[in-house]
Amino acid sequence: MAASDLLGLIAARQDVQRYRDLLWEGSFAEYLDMVLAEPDIARNSYQRLYDLVESYGFDDFTEYKKAIRRYRFFDDPFGEGADAVFGIDIQLMKLVRVLRAAALSYGPEKRVLLLHGPVGSAKSTIARLLKKGLEHYSRTDAGRMYTYSWVIDGEEIPSPMNEDPIKLLPASAQEAILGKINENARYRVRIDSDLNPVCRYHYRMLLKRYDGDFLKVQEHIKVRRFVLSEKDRLGIGTFQPKDEKNQDSTELTGDINYRLIAEYGSDSDPRAFNFDGEFCVANRGLIEFVEMLKLDVAFLYDLLGASQEHRIKPKKFAQTAIDEVIIGHTNEPEYRRLQNNEYMEALRDRTIKIDVPYITKPTQEARIYKKDFNARRVSAHIAPHTLEMAALWAVLTRLEEPKNHKLTLLQKSRLYDGKSVRGFTEDHVKELRKTTQREGLRGISPRYVQDKISNALVRDPDLRCLNPFMVLNELESGLNQHSLLTDEEERERYRELLNVVKEEYTDIVKNEVQKAIAADEGALARMCGNYIDNLRAYVLKEKVKNSFTGAYEEPNERLMRSIEEKIDIAEPRKDDFRRELMNYIAALALDGKTFDYTMNERLHRALELKLFEDSKDSIKLSALVSQTVDPDTQAKIDVVKQRLIDNYGYDEISANDVLQYVASIFARGDASKSG
Repeated sequence: MAASDLLGLIAARQDVQRYRDLLWEGSFAEYLDMVLAEPDIARNSYQRLYDLVESYGFDDFTEYKKAIRRYRFFDDPFGEGADAVFGIDIQLMKLVRVLRAAALSYGPEKRVLLLHGPVGSAKSTIARLLKKGLEHYSRTDAGRMYTYSWVIDGEEIPSPMNEDPIKLLPASAQEAILGKINENARYRVRIDSDLNPVCRYHYRMLLKRYDGDFLKVQEHIKVRRFVLSEKDRLGIGTFQPKDEKNQDSTELTGDINYRLIAEYGSDSDPRAFNFDGEFCVANRGLIEFVEMLKLDVAFLYDLLGASQEHRIKPKKFAQTAIDEVIIGHTNEPEYRRLQNNEYMEALRDRTIKIDVPYITKPTQEARIYKKDFNARRVSAHIAPHTLEMAALWAVLTRLEEPKNHKLTLLQKSRLYDGKSVRGFTEDHVKELRKTTQREGLRGISPRYVQDKISNALVRDPDLRCLNPFMVLNELESGLNQHSLLTDEEERERYRELLNVVKEEYTDIVKNEVQKAIAADEGALARMCGNYIDNLRAYVLKEKVKNSFTGAYEEPNERLMRSIEEKIDIAEPRKDDFRRELMNYIAALALDGKTFDYTMNERLHRALELKLFEDSKDSIKLSALVSQTVDPDTQAKIDVVKQRLIDNYGYDEISANDVLQYVASIFARGDASKSG
């Protein structure tokens, strides 16, 4: 391909008009026209952030009788899912409620939003997602915003804090003009603060030049589109702790430009001050405080006025207004220290804590690993259940032991995952949640699991398939070097949970192999028909016609029990089960429908297990562990292997591995029986 062709590809993907829109410049009058038509242009930072989240829509669902709203924004709609947040919908819903209350000026807009949780619980991801979202939103028509520059004697002087031009309205006209704007506004547009010191200086000088005639002053105002950008330090600020000797509070509020003092004659001249502290940079957008409570106390004091009064105190100047969302995040030890520090009551009072715990649902935890280890990123095939088993172990380490002795920790994880456990209802799950104290605030971090999956992938350069045991072994071997694990008893508990996961995996693959062997739909249908014929005769106290001899015989109790026992239907319960199934079949017949074994999950499973038992000996699965397999058996095994590949996501290597593994289990079982 020639260079001209490459340039053609560039030309085809250019959007020159969009570029021009983002660089729009106009007069103050044009800006007022736009605000009059669309008052949302003059929204404050909280209103803009809340509308950003809402703009992507939501999905409502019910979980354990609790109405939950999943905001699609947290799926990272503009970053290909790199920063998607899973499994903590309730906490995210609480965060959005706080944003909504702040947007409506109900009080939270005067607080610091503090994301609190253990390491690796997505606190930074949430903050990063909000920043990325604001950047993207400011580039859209719905999220567009504007700032201004002064044009004085041929020199263009930008507003150093990128303030909204609406603040330039003269006090005498504000009430009348805002009244007009607010007639069609969703959010009431208000001007409740002064200009920054630099713009206040130029405003006064121009009013003096024109004897107070604002109409002439506004001719010096150039309004322009304002696009947020963290990299360019425009409306997005990030502040994190550093060495105390190399950091002071001017990094938040700006500092004097000593080079300009000679030009302007005073260090209190606003033109000789750099309004480039993170609070100044983040005006109109969002400031993130990384590991906020690790900051020196002097920095935390700056947060008091910034949150409650929306004002900062630059050196040598009066308090200056800011409009920005202040969001920080911290781990539990630092938060406990804040709680125990009686001198920080003022900060605690100005903080809204939002817990961001670890995920306690295995399927949601697995989504994190599937996002990072997928076919686009990993060359080796990842065998089915590999990431799910790693996720299950991580979740088990975070759960508190159930107080109900009839419930195991594994069953508790299933309940949390929305699966059914016999004898437990949704009310039980709600009660389990209520009785926990620190569930989700302890346990293994997703980062540890991600690191160990990575280790397993690179341990063998020629690796073609990663299976669960490779990952589980990596997870176990890394426990001795885990930097956050100092309690040997806790370390041993984690090892025991790995054994629980291995047993669960064994049950899953045995089930899959059984289904693959019993996946003969014709045989299942015939077995089901035979069972239903005998069931009907039994319930109606009739006899069954033998299709071979033509004679009428008593219902085949041995056949029925051999199927029912596969799903633990006890002898005293068999009549109830049979009547319930017969009533269901009769109800379908009244509706003109024909019963199919797939309509009843329990019967379907019972038939599969029965067919597997009948087929196991003919397939001789245990022969896989021997050195030689006869051609007839190999052909049958190849059929099962292909079903695993087609129906369960295995490849040739992993299908062969799982058949070998399950075969060894059955071989041990056969040996123990013969012994």
